[in-house]
Amino acid sequence: MIAEPLRRLSQRAIVRQGLRFAMAGGIATIVHFAVLIAAVELGHTGPVLASTIAYCVGISVSYTLNRRFTFGADKPVRETFGKYVALYLVAIALNAGIVWVLVHFGVWYLLAQAIAIGLILFWNFLGARYLVFR
Repeated sequence: MIAEPLRRLSQRAIVRQGLRFAMAGGIATIVHFAVLIAAVELGHTGPVLASTIAYCVGISVSYTLNRRFTFGADKPVRETFGKYVALYLVAIALNAGIVWVLVHFGVWYLLAQAIAIGLILFWNFLGARYLVFR
């Protein structure tokens, strides 16, 4: 009984895009965490600054993957990248704020980052779908 509604839901374009967005985000997140850990553990950078730097690297990876893989955008990069960066500038501020608050209250920086990513996921997807790659 549950299989049929799930099958129909999976055929919707927004769900397929959401799954692709999540896959691209997963790859960007792996890169983000690699940079974050390296900056904190090897570079002795504070967690908030390290998270911000890692987020910028993640944005580049995310844009590249989402432009073609998720949304199949054919618009020139000059038309979409600025919008994507603007979307993610808001997200990076949210990310830094969330990480700062959580770390300030004693949450381990990696857990704080994971929570921030989870909270910002929907903002990023909807913005990319309806504002950037429309």
